[in-house]
Amino acid sequence: MSNIEDYALVGDLHTAALIGRDGSVDWLCLPRFDSPACFAALLGDAGNGRWRIAPEGADTATRRRYADDTLILESEWDTPDGTVRVTDFMPPRGQAADIVRIVDGVTGRVPMRAELTLRFDYGSIVPWLRRIPHGLTAVAGPDAVWLHTDVPLHNHDLTTTAEFTVAAGERVTFVLTHQPSYLPHPEPVDPVQALRDTRGYWRRWLGRHRYEGPYADAVRRSLILLKALTYAPTGGIVAAATTSLPEQPGGPRNWDYRYCWLRDATFTLQALLGAGYVAEARAWRDWLLRAAAGDPARLQIMYGLDGTRRLPEYTLDWLPGHQSAAPVRVGNAAADQFQLDVWGEVLDGLHLSRQAGIATTADGWDVQRALLDFLEGNWQNPDNGLWEVRGPRRHFVHSKVMAWAGLDRAVTAVEQYGLDGPVDRWRATRDTIHADVCAHGYDPGRNTFTQYYGSTGLDAALLLLPRVGFLPYDDPRITGTIDAVAADLCQDGFLLRYRPEHEGVDGLPGSEGAFLACTFWLVEALQGIGRTTEATALFERLLTLRNDVGMLAEEYDPATGRHLGNTPQAFSLVGLVNAAHRLGTSRPADPKPG
Repeated sequence: MSNIEDYALVGDLHTAALIGRDGSVDWLCLPRFDSPACFAALLGDAGNGRWRIAPEGADTATRRRYADDTLILESEWDTPDGTVRVTDFMPPRGQAADIVRIVDGVTGRVPMRAELTLRFDYGSIVPWLRRIPHGLTAVAGPDAVWLHTDVPLHNHDLTTTAEFTVAAGERVTFVLTHQPSYLPHPEPVDPVQALRDTRGYWRRWLGRHRYEGPYADAVRRSLILLKALTYAPTGGIVAAATTSLPEQPGGPRNWDYRYCWLRDATFTLQALLGAGYVAEARAWRDWLLRAAAGDPARLQIMYGLDGTRRLPEYTLDWLPGHQSAAPVRVGNAAADQFQLDVWGEVLDGLHLSRQAGIATTADGWDVQRALLDFLEGNWQNPDNGLWEVRGPRRHFVHSKVMAWAGLDRAVTAVEQYGLDGPVDRWRATRDTIHADVCAHGYDPGRNTFTQYYGSTGLDAALLLLPRVGFLPYDDPRITGTIDAVAADLCQDGFLLRYRPEHEGVDGLPGSEGAFLACTFWLVEALQGIGRTTEATALFERLLTLRNDVGMLAEEYDPATGRHLGNTPQAFSLVGLVNAAHRLGTSRPADPKPG
C-alpha cells in the first residue's frame, strides 16, 4: 500500500481523486467530497476499489508533475520497451462527474495494463456490470458509472481489465462518468477537448493571483490545491479530501475531514484575499454566514458542504484502515462539541471580509449581533478548545482570547464602519476578558501563557495571541510565550499542537506527529518578533516536506519522514500561503546580539 505522501490529487470543484505513484486511483467519492467512495483502496486494498493504469509489470512512475500551473497530473514511466505518459484530470463539472485518463506513447512500444475494480459504498458493494458499445456501465442502487474507451475490456474475478500496447505518437483514452442511476446515460466528454478546457480553466483561474514574492511556485501550487478543495455550488472549503488517514501509524486517531470547519475561516479568508481571490473569499464569507445563521447557541464548529448540521460519526468495520490504522470513520462527533473560540473566529473572519471591502449586509450584521449576544453570556464557560479534545472541558486560553477577538471586532465594526450596536457594553466585556486571561492564563514564573487556566502545559495556539491583536509582538509576555512554545513543543524542529500525554487533556490514547499549520504559525511568530532569519530558515525547511507535486498532509513524522493525517490538508496549505505572504511583505532586521 502506498504512503500518504505518495498521492497526488485531481478534482472538479465538487469532489477529488487521489492517485498514487503507481498510477492507481485509490480514492474517489462520487458525486461529492462527502459521498461514499467508489474507490476505497486508500483505506483497504485493491478489493475495496481502485483504477490502475500502468505499464505491464511496472511499479511506481519514473517521474510525475502537474502540467504547468494546472491540476492536470502527468505520470511517466521509462521501461525497457520505451516511455509512456498517463495524463489524469477531472474537467470542471458539467452535466456529470468525469475522470479522464489519457495514455500517450512517448518512445518505443510499451505494453500497458488497466485494472478497474468498482466498489460502491466505501468498498462494500459490487455493482452489476454490463457491456455497452466502447465500454461498460456499472450500477448499484442510486449510483451508476459509465466507462468509455476504445480498447477491449475483459471481466474476471470481479475486476475489469484491459491489455493494450501504445507506441510513440499513439494515444488511448479512458473516460469514467458518474451520474445517479435513475437519470439517463450522460453524454461522455471528448477527452481531448476536455483536456484543453481543463488546462484553460486552471490557467485563467491562477492568472488572477497577485503574489509575486520569493516563494511564488509554492504559493501558486498551494492555491491551486486549496481551490481544488472548494465545493463550487456553495463556496464551502473542505478541510481535506479524505477520511481516516492516521495521525499516528497504526493508531486510532483517524477522523473524517471532508467537511467545512468554521475555525479555518479567518486563515482561509486571509490567504484568498492576500492572493487576490476576492470572489472566492466572498463565496466563503457567504457560506459562513449561512452556516452561522439560526440559533447562535447552537453554532457548530463544522458543517457539511451545503451547511448540513448533522454529521453523525460511525465506523466502517469492513475497511482495515490505511496501513491497518483502524477504525475508519465517517462523520465527525466533534461537530457536537462546545468550542468557544468558534464564535470569535466567525466574527474575526467577517471582520476581515469587511476590511477587504466585501460589504456587510443588514441580515449579515444581524447574524453577527446574535453571535455577540451569545458570546457575552457564555465566554466564562469551559469548552473543548480549538483542538476538539475529547477529554474534560477546560478554560482554554486560546478560546478566551478568541472570545476577546469577537468583541474587539464588534467594537471596530461600530467605531470604524458605522454599524449599530451597544459599543460601550461590548468594549467593557472585551476588557474584562482581556484582564481575566492575563490573570488566570499567564504563568509569570515561566513568562508564558499556558494551554488553559491553571495548567502547566503549553499549546501552539498561543502563537496566535499577537496575530489576533490580543497583545503586540513586542510585549515581553508574547516573546516569552513564543520562546516557551518553541522550546517545549518542538519535535526535531517542527511543532506539536500540544503534548497529548500532559495532564490528561486529550482524552485519547496514542500520540501524533508534528502539526504543520502550527509550524507555519511559528514562522509568522518568529518573523513578528524580528527573528526573520530564523523564520525564513524554518519556512524553507517546511517547504521541503511537500511531496513531489507540492501536497501537504495535516501532520509530519520527523522520525520517518512520513506524512500523517488527511491530505491534502487545507489548514497546512493556508498556513504556507499566509506565512509566505508574511515573509515576503515585511522583513525587519534581526536584532543584533548583545
